[in-house]
Amino acid sequence: MNARQSMSAALTAMVAAAGLFVAAAAHAEVPLKAMGGMLVDSQNRTVYTFDKDVAGSGKSTCNGPCAQAWPPVMAAPGAKAEGHYTVITRDDGTMQWAYKGKPVYLFTKDAAPGDMKGDGFKDVWHAVKP
Repeated sequence: MNARQSMSAALTAMVAAAGLFVAAAAHAEVPLKAMGGMLVDSQNRTVYTFDKDVAGSGKSTCNGPCAQAWPPVMAAPGAKAEGHYTVITRDDGTMQWAYKGKPVYLFTKDAAPGDMKGDGFKDVWHAVKP
């Protein structure tokens, strides 16, 4: 193998390794996990969906005062869809995670990890069960 071939092989290996790193980083960006039969965020807070959101629409109907009580689970810039997780653009241009096409939220009255005070709230908020 000559120097050019060695350099080409090294470059190919670096690109492949970078691709694996990017895939791992993208996977790590999804801040949600299943715990106790519910979907929770990285701080083990229960995650909710809102019946007024239409699955697959790419939109959240919870803005303004609604989003103050039900904070969206925000996605970092550049976050990528993976499996059941997608990213939507909110009305204000920020990015939010969605699960199975529905935007996901937290509830400000959930004070401790595992609280589910928002489940069934006004019959339109539901804890996500993966």
